[in-house]
Amino acid sequence: MRHWPLLNLRLTTPRLELRLPSLDDLDELADRALEGVHDPGWMPFAVPWTDAPAEELPGNVVRFHLGVMSGWTPDSWCCNFVVVHEGRVIGVQDLRASDFPITREVGTGSWLGRAYQGKGLGTEMRAAVLHLAFRGLGARTAVSSAFVHNPASLTVSRKLGYQPDGLSVHQVRGRRAVDQRLRLDADAFTDPVPVEIHGLEPCLRHFGL
Repeated sequence: MRHWPLLNLRLTTPRLELRLPSLDDLDELADRALEGVHDPGWMPFAVPWTDAPAEELPGNVVRFHLGVMSGWTPDSWCCNFVVVHEGRVIGVQDLRASDFPITREVGTGSWLGRAYQGKGLGTEMRAAVLHLAFRGLGARTAVSSAFVHNPASLTVSRKLGYQPDGLSVHQVRGRRAVDQRLRLDADAFTDPVPVEIHGLEPCLRHFGL
């Protein structure tokens, strides 16, 4: 797309492709959300979006992603990539920043359909956006966080070299939830998998670069 080249931006790894979603991608992503993202007995998200009734959840997913895309500015942006494995949309990996040319810091967040968890795909997709951030965009630091009762996410962060960066306390589902903040410096990141970036050059001005 000539006037919105971000739709042509692709990240590829040995098993995955990450891209901004088409409408068909969002339809499939909503199916993954309906199939389940986590054990219903606990909540890994500060905003418990997966608690929405089944008849509302798909529409919520589609509207959220369209809203993120429509709100993009060079001063405040979020790449809400869908993650594609063997031709199927399996989850989301985001990369976001505000005032990036000055801060040179990005944040990340993600989710995978339950059927695709425990296969190392979470590490691979986070590595892909970190490669974009550090090698493609010139970020200096990346931050993330996960509740202390979410060991899978914390394990991915440890594998990629993040260091603890303090704790914060939240209320989730009416209960106390402790969040572990994490930070990764560019010089501490080593790509665990090969990553290729496609179509970045026409997008740079949209990242404020």
